[in-house]
Amino acid sequence: MTRVSIDSDKCIGSGMCALTAPAVFTQDDDGYGVVLAGREGGDGDSLLKEAARSCPVQAVTVSG
Repeated sequence: MTRVSIDSDKCIGSGMCALTAPAVFTQDDDGYGVVLAGREGGDGDSLLKEAARSCPVQAVTVSG
């Protein structure tokens, strides 16, 4: 099972995750990346790995 997370200690708010896979990621009121509620499994989004690669500080983790 795929699990998606963002390390909030690493996130700098570049927004690349939300731009790359907007069905899974968004940005909070402060501009930091968050996984949308109910999307922690990625829902088979083909752009998850690209979103993780595009994060400039490797805050996005896709496992499974």
